[in-house]
Amino acid sequence: MTPEIAVRARARVGEGPVWDAGRGLLHWVDIPAGHIHTSAPATGRTTSLSLPTQVGAAVPRRGGGFAAATAEGFASVDADGTATVRRAVLPDGERMNDAKCDAHGRLWAGSTALDFRHGRGALHVLLPDWTSRVVLDGLALPNGLGWSPDGRTFYLADSIAGEVYSFDTDPGDTVLRRRRTLVRIPERAGLPDGLTVDAAGCLWIAVWGGDRVVRVSPEGDLLAEVPMPVHQPSSCAFGGPGLDVLYVTSAREGLELADDDVAGSVFAVGRTGAVGLPSTAFAG
Repeated sequence: MTPEIAVRARARVGEGPVWDAGRGLLHWVDIPAGHIHTSAPATGRTTSLSLPTQVGAAVPRRGGGFAAATAEGFASVDADGTATVRRAVLPDGERMNDAKCDAHGRLWAGSTALDFRHGRGALHVLLPDWTSRVVLDGLALPNGLGWSPDGRTFYLADSIAGEVYSFDTDPGDTVLRRRRTLVRIPERAGLPDGLTVDAAGCLWIAVWGGDRVVRVSPEGDLLAEVPMPVHQPSSCAFGGPGLDVLYVTSAREGLELADDDVAGSVFAVGRTGAVGLPSTAFAG
């Protein structure tokens, strides 16, 4: 499991990778730059949309374009980059962070204070009619999100707390029950950031400041570690024709680096022995 550069970039905070199987493309963002990138691993070509706001994540919409989690709340983004705020739910001093669609086409997104103050973070769900509600509050920096293959367990990282939580839920529902800590990462070892769940139900968690991605069982046992050539791996998603390549985003923000340092690039990890779950477009 040796990481290779899939997209050489200088993203300040690369995040939110999502594999578009129908088009064979990887979508990802640079949060503070407000960029939505679309990369074709087969050709190495990347095209970009620039938004006039921070963008924590962007996922394809069923009818084209993207649904984006932004500094204001939720926005629709046309193919030409025109962004329209559809749901302004956040006050000044906060922004949306990581986001992901569930199997029913609803977009779940974590919001955070710009200073990552504990208690100011929350988990929101955006419905296809562009209404939204808060599902969980009292967080700091809600990050990686995912569901078990049967949809009965929901996972959420709170990076500042250093924990990944699991919740019981019903497929098709947005109610979370019985929160418990699945993984705790000591601060000295990094912070749990973005994550993805494979077809076997195991979690792959990018460890920001920890130079690695870890694979964890549904019971919280450490199964494998993938050393990364960057200090701040930020998120991951399975892609490729067989959903067997792990794509890992990374960040340059806050680091003193040479111009040619690979931080901020997207990496591809093959031969993991795992297969991912297909992504779902936003249904709105």
